[in-house]
Amino acid sequence: MALPALPDGLSPYVTFSRNEWAELRASTPLTLTDEELQALRGLNENVSLDEVVEVYLPLSRLLNLQVAAAQALHQVTDTFLGKPFRPIPYVIGIAGSVAVGKSTFARILRALLARWPNHPKVDLVTTDGFLFPNRVLEERGLMNRKGFPESYDLRRLMRMMAELKSGAAEVRVPVYSHLIYDIVPGEELIIERPDIVLLEGLNVLQTPDGARRRSIRAFVSDYFDFSIYLDADEEDIESWYVARFLTLRDTAFRDPRSYFRRYADLSTEEAIATARRIWDEINEVNLHENIRPTRDRARLILRKAGDHSVQEVRLRRL
Repeated sequence: MALPALPDGLSPYVTFSRNEWAELRASTPLTLTDEELQALRGLNENVSLDEVVEVYLPLSRLLNLQVAAAQALHQVTDTFLGKPFRPIPYVIGIAGSVAVGKSTFARILRALLARWPNHPKVDLVTTDGFLFPNRVLEERGLMNRKGFPESYDLRRLMRMMAELKSGAAEVRVPVYSHLIYDIVPGEELIIERPDIVLLEGLNVLQTPDGARRRSIRAFVSDYFDFSIYLDADEEDIESWYVARFLTLRDTAFRDPRSYFRRYADLSTEEAIATARRIWDEINEVNLHENIRPTRDRARLILRKAGDHSVQEVRLRRL
């Protein structure tokens, strides 16, 4: 579904074409080689250096300016409180549907942000690590709701965010394996005083409602300094999901340890039908009910075309 067209005076966003956005790069240098970019690309996502120059570099410049302003504001506040200045991580939330390209986007953005001299330590955290273990999901009848808001250990995620924003010396994050489709027991990612943290996940912009609103008084997005939503036509996202499923059938699914080993021997027709069924019954429902309704809470919306290239950018007015 395309974003609604509103007169510029009424829309909370300023809209840029790709060419208009590319001009905002100014003199930001390209610090990523094609070889490095190749290592950052995801399955079936042929992000080019032109895409990096025209889309990622202007965004990198904007975020670099935002980080500097946030650091200055923290310093002013500490001065007012009579405390020594203590840097606090700048947190960027990245949201969007399954298969829209969040992981690749986050990896490339992380690489570019880490090359700015005033914030070289950039960490990437995915909310997959905060999914309940499969054992818990099975007990609660939620295995077919994996990725929906109720499948996450939200309290643990909120505790991690609070620790980050309190300037904790060390923050521990659970590790999720897409191969075994589960949390890895006893394995953790240790984050130590980063300058910037990218938090990537399906539902990071969502606010709880009903009973969960009464029991949780803060939202994950309350800790964000900036937020980005990757958007595209639903037909394109579904086709990307099916293409990724076919690639995984021929690669990762063939690993004997893979949770999805049973799909490795499907014919192409069977694999396409299976992928479309999973999309229709799970991912499309999650997109409609939980993910897309949060789109307009983002500070920046990147609109992708069928070839994964960003063609439109919307930046929320301050």
